[in-house]
Amino acid sequence: MNDADRVDQIQREWQRERPDVDVTPQGVIGRLHRLARALTVELEQVYAAHGLAEIDFDILCTLRRAGAPYARRPADLARSTMVTTGGISKRLDRLQADGLVERTKPNGGDGRATEVRLTAEGRRRIDAAFTDHMLNERRLLDQLPATDQQALERGLRAWLSHHDAT
Repeated sequence: MNDADRVDQIQREWQRERPDVDVTPQGVIGRLHRLARALTVELEQVYAAHGLAEIDFDILCTLRRAGAPYARRPADLARSTMVTTGGISKRLDRLQADGLVERTKPNGGDGRATEVRLTAEGRRRIDAAFTDHMLNERRLLDQLPATDQQALERGLRAWLSHHDAT
């Protein structure tokens, strides 16, 4: 069986053209990059089936994970999703227009104390989307044997610990 792929071809070309440079890191980094792009396409299909973009899904999941009353401040959403507060505001406007979130002022606070809260429809939509998302991730992960899944998770956790503060 020939296991060569596009990354192998790229590495062979670089080894031919630049034998003075170690291209072995491309074997991992190049494949991770290509896989991330392919997985993003697979994940976005599920979001779209629920009328959501990736950032919508992320915001709604962040609110749902907060627990009842499913609310967070916009600044917390921005930090959680790594989107600017301006970007979050535009997205929240759309989610609010779609009836998935509402903005509230807890305890009669001023505008700076605004919270974003899931509506009943928002909770229904994100619960359905999250269920399908997890089924999709299971389908994608099951393309690998269980032992490889576990080894990959351990390796990625260790590697990510060098790059992710949270």
